[in-house]
Parts: sequence; C-alpha cells; structure tokens
Amino acid sequence: MLQCLKRVGILGLGLAMTMGLVLPGMTQAAMSTTVLAAMRVTTSGNGTLTMAPGETKDVTVIWQNAGTQTWSNTGDGYISLYTHGPKYRVSQFASASWLSPSQVQKMKEATVKAKGTATVSFQLKAPVTEGKYSETFALASESMAWIIGGDFTLSINVAKPVTVVTNTPASTTTAVTPSDSGLKAALAMQTANKLKARAGKTFLLSAGFMNTGSKTWTSYGLQMPDVSVASASNVSFTNSTWVGTKLAYVSGAAVKPGETAYVSFAITAPGVNGTHAAKFQFTANDVTVRDAVLEIPVTVTDGRDEVITTAPSNSPIAGGELSVNQDDVIIGNEITEPMVRVGVLIVDEETDDQVVVTSNESDFTVTDTNGNLLAEMTKGQKVTAAWDGTRYTFNRGNGLEKSTYPLRFVPKIANSVMLVVNFDRTVTRGSSNADNTFRNVLELRHNDVKSRSWLINELPMEFYLKGLAETSNVSHIEFQKALITAARTYAFYHWTRNTKHDGEGFHVDAYADQVYKGYGQEVRTPRLSQAIDATRGEIVTYNGETAITAYFSRSAGKTLDWSEVWGGNVPWSKSVPVPCDVGKTLWGHGIGMSASGALCMANDGKMWQEILKYFYTGIALDKRW
Repeated sequence: MLQCLKRVGILGLGLAMTMGLVLPGMTQAAMSTTVLAAMRVTTSGNGTLTMAPGETKDVTVIWQNAGTQTWSNTGDGYISLYTHGPKYRVSQFASASWLSPSQVQKMKEATVKAKGTATVSFQLKAPVTEGKYSETFALASESMAWIIGGDFTLSINVAKPVTVVTNTPASTTTAVTPSDSGLKAALAMQTANKLKARAGKTFLLSAGFMNTGSKTWTSYGLQMPDVSVASASNVSFTNSTWVGTKLAYVSGAAVKPGETAYVSFAITAPGVNGTHAAKFQFTANDVTVRDAVLEIPVTVTDGRDEVITTAPSNSPIAGGELSVNQDDVIIGNEITEPMVRVGVLIVDEETDDQVVVTSNESDFTVTDTNGNLLAEMTKGQKVTAAWDGTRYTFNRGNGLEKSTYPLRFVPKIANSVMLVVNFDRTVTRGSSNADNTFRNVLELRHNDVKSRSWLINELPMEFYLKGLAETSNVSHIEFQKALITAARTYAFYHWTRNTKHDGEGFHVDAYADQVYKGYGQEVRTPRLSQAIDATRGEIVTYNGETAITAYFSRSAGKTLDWSEVWGGNVPWSKSVPVPCDVGKTLWGHGIGMSASGALCMANDGKMWQEILKYFYTGIALDKRW
C-alpha cells in the first residue's frame, strides 16, 4: 500500500508539490518541474454517471504526465489508482476486478514519458441502495507519493431505471426487503485466487468479508448458490466438513460495521478434468448479502473427462495460486504467508486502562479498522489510546480525539518494532524482561463478548514464531525444527478455522495458547530463528488437511491416545512409546509430541522430519508458503 508522501526539505514550491497544493500564481510551467504531476484530460461521462442498483459499469480516465519523471506500471513507484477522500477507504462501488478494496487498477500503458498520456480503466459496481454518491480517487506512485493533479471525483446517481410494463401480470424485479436493508459486505482478502489440484483432493481456504453496511451481523456464513452456473457439468465442491451439501461455513459471532469477518472452510476438488469456478455466496443474519461473492477457478487433473466451462475472467482481489503434484505433496507458493492476530495484552488496571504506543524504528500511522487515517506519527512520538466505555480515544499531544472503530498503529516500514511504553513485565509481573516490543501492527480492540479490551499484535506467521518462548536458544537444532513446525501447524490451524477467539478479534492468545513474548524473545533466541527460517512454511497435514499438533513437556514413557484425554478419534494422535521418558513423571496433557522425547531423539541423531512422523502417526509435511 502507498505510504505517506516523502518529506521534501524545500520550502515554497517543494512543500506545495509535496502536499498536493498549487500556490497562488503558480504557472503550468512551474508545475511541470514537479517530478510527479498529472493533468486530467478526459473522464467517462465527464465525471457524472447514472447506474442501476447492482449494475457494473466501465470507467476510463486519461491523464497527461505533467511532470518530468517517466511513469511505469511495474516495479518501484508503479502508477495506480487508489480510493481517496479519505485515502484507502473501502468504496461501496468496489468490484471484484479491483486489486484490493482500496487499490483500483494500475495504469494500462507499460511506460508513459513526460507529456505522454496515461490511461486507467476500471469497473464500478453500484450498491443496492439508491441515492446520490460522490466517489473520489487519486493517482499514486507506489510507496512514493500521491501524484499532483491525479485526483478526481465521480458524481454517481444510483437509481432503478424507469421501465414501462405492459400486459405483465407481475414484476420480476426483486425488491430489497427490510430484512436485508443495511446489510453490505466487501471481499477484503482471500488466501488464493486459483487452485490446481488432483481430483478429490481437499483444500482449506480462508477469506475475509468487511461489514460495509450499517447493521451489525449477528451471524454469517458462506454457501453455494441455489442455482449454480459455474460449470456445465454441474460439478460439486462439497466437503465432509460442510453442513449439508451447500453450507460451507457458518458462525454466530457478531461483526460490527467496519469490522471484518474471517471464514475458513474446506473444499473438495471435483472429479471432472478441466477448470471449474467454485462460487460461494456470503450471508449475514441469515440473509444473502448482494454482490458479496467469493469465486475461485479450480483446475482439476487426474479426473474423468467431461465437457466443462472455463473460469470467469474477473479474478478475485487477493491471493496466490495453489498447486498439487502427482505425489500429493503441496508445492510452490500455495498461499501468501498468513498474518496472525495475537492477543498480547488485556488493557486493564495493569496499564491504567490505556496503552501508550510508539516506534523507535519507523514513522507510523494511527488508523481505524475502517481504513480511515486518523493521525501521522513520527518515529519516537507517543500516542495514548483507550476505550472509554462508548468509543475509542487517542491523544497524540493535540488533545483528546475520538473514533467509533478500533484503533490500529501501523509502522510505515513493514514489520518494524512497535513499543508499548506503559507495559513492563519486570514492573508488574516480576519477569526478567520487559517484553513490551512487538513487530508490525498493534490494534486496540474492545469486545462485548467478554466486555474487555485487548491490545492485538498483527504480524506475519514466521515473525510470530520467532517471538514464541516454547524452547530454549541452546537446544538441539533438529529438536527446535520439530517443535517449531508443530507450533506453526497449531497456529495455522487456528488461523484457518478462526473460531477459538473470533469473538475477541484474534487467532491466538499469547498466554493460553502459545507463550508469545514478541520481539524481545526474537532477540534472545537467534538459533531458534535459524530453525524457523530453515522450516519456513512447513505444516503437518493428515490426508491433505491441517492436523492440529498438540505437544507437551514430558511423558511417563509413552504418549497418550487423544481419546484417553479428550475423547473422540484423532488418527494422527495415537499412543507411541517414548523410551527416553521411561520412569519419569508426566508433565502436561500427554497428547502428541513429548518435548523431552523429541529432544532425546534429536540428540541421538534423528532429523526433525523423523521426529514429527514418529509422534504424529501417518502425517505428511507440506510447505504452504
């Protein structure tokens, strides 16, 4: 995403250009000296459009490159169109062809020199609610600057077309009923935009839908449409984990406007060769949410040959390609590395019911979860944030400011270290280390499920693992690899399911699930980081599905069957002997991998893969990212 404009240390003209201003008396000749500037030439409909509810319309805008720098649509500083006013907002007119909910499209031309013309063509999809809308967009040079003169506003009238009906007994138009009024959703993320798979294979997929309407969702889900036109052969993606043959996912968690609901579900690749479209309709409050659709082309191999149709041309907004080779081992960049949300601190009397946040590594922003920019912060500048019982407040030195939505503290240099100034474990918990530093994003979020506020750390999975305090820095490297792969699998399992803490807005608890201490732990355990890097993306699976990998400190000579402790049959969690633990006292629940036994095996020369396959029966190791 575009970061803030680069600082220009020149007063007058330089400052005006950096801030996107034209000073009184500034001439076109003066403007042309700017590195990044544009002059709009044409806009579809002269900027005024009329659309029917739910209608899709193509828009084209042409600019002249009024600066001196050649524009490109690839590489550093590529040119694309973003939502603006405020920047990065989620547009009600976003279509599935957009690059993201806030990034619309790139410039068409490969390069455009000074005085040349650049074209951006994109689709708008009208909301179902009639009315007059203003949609502002702006050209940007990625990670560099907003382009002066690159902004424009479309005036859009959304209204049903006037239709003369004669000799028609009843209208076929479906009206918006009171039950779905105020229900809107936008696809915000997904883990893959296409699949390649052997027939019959199972895959876990995840997606996020933002509540862009005015109503709180009290339940939500994903289901196959009643009438599917995805394939002429009417193939099925039904998985045994579904509720019936159509309902792939359902949750009873509440999602307020501006928040995002994350869904994780399994699909089974059809038995018919070719490319099929797996299409899922999002529902909220037991009502179909119009235009909220997840669609993924699935290319099937090793199935039976039948006549099928190809996937639609509009690709979803995010994700990578998944593929499976002939040995059923997942290969390639199957998914983008997950962003894990970790509950790191309950904000209560320990920190005077507030958090004081800064970064000593990077400038950062304060935004809300709806994407609105609330404040620009410089490196070392502190901001105090809290939940006052009705809304969020923050103070950056300009007095108390308020927000309806949860607050996010986002470093401009990704994965920089953020500091919670008023949280010190040596003071409040008697720990040896403060452990109050965390990579990437921090988020203050209150939830009504347990009536408490959490500080949540959002960061890439591998950095999360580097902050775990599950083993020492000096233990055998093969043991570390085995343990961290089990830990990665456990975290990934809860990331894909997103049910354990979904009411509180995070995937894992830094205390109850896995012991996570953040950046300080990463610094103290460099050898563990090497083990993490060496096993990057490796996940334990059973029959193609993520296997929840329990582990514990020490057995009494054998591990326990899952059914002995928690009931039910988990085929990969069977009892196995642990010779090194014979005669010792059981520490922990006894299910899965004994850390003591695994360390003994590593010291005896066993590799990490052998250790995992010994403790988890019949599993495979799949590299997922």
